[in-house]
Amino acid sequence: MTFWDHLEELRWHILRSLIAVVIIAVVAFSNRVFIFDYVILGPSTSDFITNRMLCMAGQWLNIDALCIKDMKLQIINISMSGQFLTHMYISMVAGFILAFPYVLWETWRFIRPAMHENERKYSTGGVIISSFLFLLGVLFSYFLIVPLTVNFLGTYQVSERVLNQISLTSYISTVVSVTFAVGIAFELPILVFFLTKIGILTSSFMINKRKYMYVILLIVAAIITPPDVFSQILVVIPLIGLYELSIAVAKSVEKKNHEAID
Repeated sequence: MTFWDHLEELRWHILRSLIAVVIIAVVAFSNRVFIFDYVILGPSTSDFITNRMLCMAGQWLNIDALCIKDMKLQIINISMSGQFLTHMYISMVAGFILAFPYVLWETWRFIRPAMHENERKYSTGGVIISSFLFLLGVLFSYFLIVPLTVNFLGTYQVSERVLNQISLTSYISTVVSVTFAVGIAFELPILVFFLTKIGILTSSFMINKRKYMYVILLIVAAIITPPDVFSQILVVIPLIGLYELSIAVAKSVEKKNHEAID
């Protein structure tokens, strides 16, 4: 194929991906009440499933800080077109998240002809695993990290004389950025796989730096959770598990590389 043929092929892959995102975005746009009242604004209420579970855990462990019965979080809009633009934005975000596996599959279909047969075999599984990890990270963030972040930042006060009135755009940007950041972070094993495959990263390096990474993960967990040990443990354990999984992936790749050389 010529350069222009490749460009034409890429254009159709991008177009099909955009169509999938737009279709899902339209569905999300038409379900405004469900998307906002139950999904986006859900973590800001005491009735949210995570908040109720944490409250139950707090009563069992006798930790009052985990139980937030009345958040009193006031979300306001200060722009004329703010609510409509936010509606459009969230619809597109929902479209991208739900269409992510298809977008990744279209990307793989474009680069697949340039791969060797063994590379195609590994990449096929990589597309499935990468999609799974991203969606798992999004769910983990939405049901655990987002409620903890909203509860802490939304109710934190430097003085009782200073009331929290959160703008809609600020709340949305916090929810979306945290959700996407964790979704991308869950792609770490895939990144480690490719970096190890090309020789940039080794399992021994990750093992030697393990204690430093644990400290970094603890700091991250402390930043995004309320100031209690239980919440930090809830967040840091999956992150540590993800790092250990990445070490196992690196070891597996190195073993297969040695077998191929032998």
